[in-house]
Amino acid sequence: MCMDKQQLEQICAQVVVSAKQAGTFIKDALGQVTDDDIQEKELHSLVSYVDLNAEKMIVAFLRNVIPESNFITEEHTTSGEVNSNSRYTWIIDPLDGTTNFLKGIPIFSVSIALMCEEELLVGVVYDIMSDVSYYAWAGGGAFQNGHSIHVSSVAQLDHAIIATGFPYARKKMEAIADLLLLILKEARGVRRLGSAALDLAYTACGRFDGYYETQINAWDVAAGILIVREAGGQVSDFKGAGNPVFSTHILATNPKLYPQIMNLIKQVDMI
Repeated sequence: MCMDKQQLEQICAQVVVSAKQAGTFIKDALGQVTDDDIQEKELHSLVSYVDLNAEKMIVAFLRNVIPESNFITEEHTTSGEVNSNSRYTWIIDPLDGTTNFLKGIPIFSVSIALMCEEELLVGVVYDIMSDVSYYAWAGGGAFQNGHSIHVSSVAQLDHAIIATGFPYARKKMEAIADLLLLILKEARGVRRLGSAALDLAYTACGRFDGYYETQINAWDVAAGILIVREAGGQVSDFKGAGNPVFSTHILATNPKLYPQIMNLIKQVDMI
């Protein structure tokens, strides 16, 4: 491990502070963004000055936590800045659920993860409107505002609530619909919040029994992957690979449901 548990716990506490600071800024801007402030990065994918400024706040804070670290960020405010000598990389989504935020739907979050080479060390997801922090550090367990959390114990898919999301890019839509139909037939219910980071956080604390999505990005899921794992969950890509941070698809569940949902995924050409 790149750091001991005590160091990781201390860093995690600092990251929670950073996420809350950015979250306060985002919350204060709710309802203040005009149409002129919004840009379309790609089809259906929106960004505003709120995303950009929140990202800059987080990056400035984290530069002091681990100097010379690298950054992978959704809004690319650190584009071109690479320290090839550093083992540490921050993976940041300053506002996961931008469309919800811009529409006034109170489901959006800040997501921050720290990696050492290929190992996830720290993950923080801040549920802005609920003022709830979900966080974990490697080997330390997972927490929600100081309380230990665990994935659900639901063992049968017909008793499970499964979360998912739908991509902005309209690729493989028939396969996505086919898989959704399979899960709708088997599960108790399906939910779509609009924030992958919160889908994972809610899976970690047992609100959701599982979560899957395709055409996803590292900044959406990196923090949540560690939180789910430290909460006792199982996370992989759709091929079963156990390190899906830089994959484009993810499955996160409790261990009892994992093979059942994976079996449905294998029935559809999702990749």
